[in-house]
Amino acid sequence: MRLAGDFDDQTRCLPYAGAPRPGMPNRAFLRALPVFAGALPVFDPDTAADRPDTQFLIWLAAAIEAGVREPHAMTLSTVDPTGRLSARTVILKNVDKSGWQFAGRRGELAAATLTFYWPDQGRQVRVAGPVRAESAELSAADFLARPPSVRSEALTGRSRTTPEQIPYATTGTQVPKEWTLYTVLADEIEFFQGDPDRRHVRLRYVRHGEAWKRGML
Repeated sequence: MRLAGDFDDQTRCLPYAGAPRPGMPNRAFLRALPVFAGALPVFDPDTAADRPDTQFLIWLAAAIEAGVREPHAMTLSTVDPTGRLSARTVILKNVDKSGWQFAGRRGELAAATLTFYWPDQGRQVRVAGPVRAESAELSAADFLARPPSVRSEALTGRSRTTPEQIPYATTGTQVPKEWTLYTVLADEIEFFQGDPDRRHVRLRYVRHGEAWKRGML
């Protein structure tokens, strides 16, 4: 294992001189990168909403107001029937009392975890629970609400670059049969507020029937 200051012709690691420098990252380089820098919002868990979907929308609105780019982007983490883990970034389609929604091609999804990360605010939200595939009607409505060029790509399997290349999906109503709208029926949600001094606030909601119980982690 190479530590700070180690370098050779193969790794091209740079010696560490007290501040991050361009080049191959090494242990010291990574440890020197700032974490939770700048002014961060304060989160008082005693003022949190009774329901996690309500609290999520409060934080989402704050992220939008703060100018966070693509605040509705989230990491979707799943496990296939063989136990293989997978993670990718998708877009949140809706959130309400029933759960958090995303869409994609049909797969075997029994459960999932969604992770939202808004670094400028030092905030993360983790949503976990079983997954429900919604009806063909709801899935079709989701697909047809997408921009024409995006529908075209999904139908043809190719990315289109000019309007002239966009086929019948522009005005048509064709929907890929495997397109599915999913709902994560959340049973555990964590709200994480970072702190420069590492006095992080972690509030967790756990579902108990139709009610939610809050507690600190």
